[in-house]
Amino acid sequence: MRFSLSSSALSNNLGILSKVITSKNSMPILECFLFEIQDGLLTITASDSENVLKATNQLDESDGNGQFAVSSSTILDAVRELPEQPLTFEVDTESNTICVVYQNGMYNFTTQNADEYPRIQFAPTEVTTITIDSAVLLNNISRTLFATAQEELRPVMNGIYFDITSDCLAIVASDGSKLVRNRNYTVKSETPTSFILPKKPATLLKSILSKEGGDVVIQFDDRSAVINFSEGVLTCRLIEGRYPNYNSVIPQNNPNQLRVERKTLISALRRVLPFASESSQLVRFKVEMGKLELSSEDIDFSTSARENMICEYEGIPMQIGFKGSSMTEILNNIDGEEVIIELADPSRAGVVVPSQQPENEEVLMLVMPMLLND
Repeated sequence: MRFSLSSSALSNNLGILSKVITSKNSMPILECFLFEIQDGLLTITASDSENVLKATNQLDESDGNGQFAVSSSTILDAVRELPEQPLTFEVDTESNTICVVYQNGMYNFTTQNADEYPRIQFAPTEVTTITIDSAVLLNNISRTLFATAQEELRPVMNGIYFDITSDCLAIVASDGSKLVRNRNYTVKSETPTSFILPKKPATLLKSILSKEGGDVVIQFDDRSAVINFSEGVLTCRLIEGRYPNYNSVIPQNNPNQLRVERKTLISALRRVLPFASESSQLVRFKVEMGKLELSSEDIDFSTSARENMICEYEGIPMQIGFKGSSMTEILNNIDGEEVIIELADPSRAGVVVPSQQPENEEVLMLVMPMLLND
């Protein structure tokens, strides 16, 4: 079997697909890429047994159909350093050998039997389909992923929750101390449904999805999902279980509103945070009309820091404590020049929203307060 294609196109796809492969596989064959040639198209598959990612290349030349598996590290090393040029593959599936010919040289290495590669079939009982713009999904995953948890006892908290209702699609993540809820009003369903996407496929989508837009079609049932996008197809298992009622922990009436420049607040937190207790990372927010004071201290090492900044504040003077790293993460994952921090009292969660919401969306982030020792 003989076929040829662009070296850069192959290298780009292999780089994306390699993110699926893990170093510790229950089956050695999963350390390979599966190459399938059919009617002038090359489909390459990578899998870790729970996530399967496929990408397709149009071949410049092909003399037949066939399939083989090849070590991911070998083929990646072979094409990574090549400049853009045609690559010709000559494969002998009987002797399990392959020859890759390029402009100034050639590679020879072995292949493995493609029949040994496991095929994970998506066989849903009742499938639900939603369509969302690639750039919108990318932005939502990027804003949400940092808030997922790492819990063995509650695995449902370790993924991103997609909650589809008759009003909107809510994409949610929480680790107990912070929460992110993105609402998209262009995606909805008359029949409410939901699924929990694990962290690994979510991270894969974050690195793969196009910022240029284009439709992403998600088909899912109770156990698995198939996500079709312009760069390929991702099949993954979902996290089974009931996600907590996230809306119940979001305060509905925080009357005290602090408006501040986002990047200025991030810079101030970075200066103050190193002087806080390493274990608590507590930063005190003291707010009053037109003024925000950030302060931190570590009694054990006799260090402290204090910084004042200008803000707009409507409400009663207040002091409230937040974990500095959590607040910094939230601010780094919100777009826009200004944010509004909505407060009720020092014992209730603070709600952080952008001063200007994205079109057809509503972004909300929540951070739990920390006890202040006055």
